[in-house]
Amino acid sequence: MAGRDPQTTAAEIVIWLLFFALLVPAGVVGWAIGHSTAGGTRTVTQTVAASTANTTTAKTTTKTTPSSSAAGTAVKGEAIFLDTGCGSCHTFTAAGSTGKIGPDLDTKPSVDAKKENMALAAFVRESIVKPNAYISPGYPKGVMPQTFGKQLSKRQLADLAAFVTARK
Repeated sequence: MAGRDPQTTAAEIVIWLLFFALLVPAGVVGWAIGHSTAGGTRTVTQTVAASTANTTTAKTTTKTTPSSSAAGTAVKGEAIFLDTGCGSCHTFTAAGSTGKIGPDLDTKPSVDAKKENMALAAFVRESIVKPNAYISPGYPKGVMPQTFGKQLSKRQLADLAAFVTARK
């Protein structure tokens, strides 16, 4: 059995080291860019042209979304809603979900918060952190995971509550 050529082996090692030497910094830079641009104010400008017989008018609208506040950001909350699988159990039009295991988030939180004499955002946050504190009529106790209060940061909880309450 013939051995490997030492020069070929050394060249392969150098190529692998070069590959990792370039891959790791590129990954770190990509992560840093993604995190440094994740928050802040975003301005979206849309131009809509309307045409009639002989005239064309253009209307430009600018919509600015505020940066994160203590109350939470609904845009970030939507990503959390989707990432944590909330839609598999809850119906929520804003997320395009049709789950039937848990309460319908389009209607139930407002009704249940009023029954509990709580502000809607506080009720939604408590329902995520302590899901058995209040059980919506017609739904069983102990079905919703009890771990979201530990899995999600305070910022994520605020964002998720902002998303659920944004259209109420």
